Amino acid sequence: MAEGMKKGLSSSWGIIWIMFPVSLAVTLLKISPVLGWLSECCRPLMTLVGLRGETALPFLLGSVLNLYVAIGAMIPLGLTPKETTILASMLLISHNLIVETAVIRGMDAPWAALLLLRILAAFFMGYLLSWML
Repeated sequence: MAEGMKKGLSSSWGIIWIMFPVSLAVTLLKISPVLGWLSECCRPLMTLVGLRGETALPFLLGSVLNLYVAIGAMIPLGLTPKETTILASMLLISHNLIVETAVIRGMDAPWAALLLLRILAAFFMGYLLSWML
């Protein structure tokens, strides 16, 4: 039991070590003009799936890096349950694209088509959920 608790605390610390700095960085971006600029640039695309422009930041971070970084970026944005559901569903399809595309390339699969398919499927899922919710 002690070994399991030690592993659990170690894993938790690893996740906190990722999420806290990202949450802090996004909070700082909120008070700077950078998040507003990014929000305005991405607003037309994110509006198609029922999200605010600033949700592009966690979507991009989660798609390029991993889900823990995306969660850390989502926390300070104060998303509604609907926005959280849509964004989380999109990220479940398009998370960790760099690593997973590299794996697909190593298998000699059509990586560019599969990358595009994952991104389009994520936005299609977001669109469906925004329409249904």
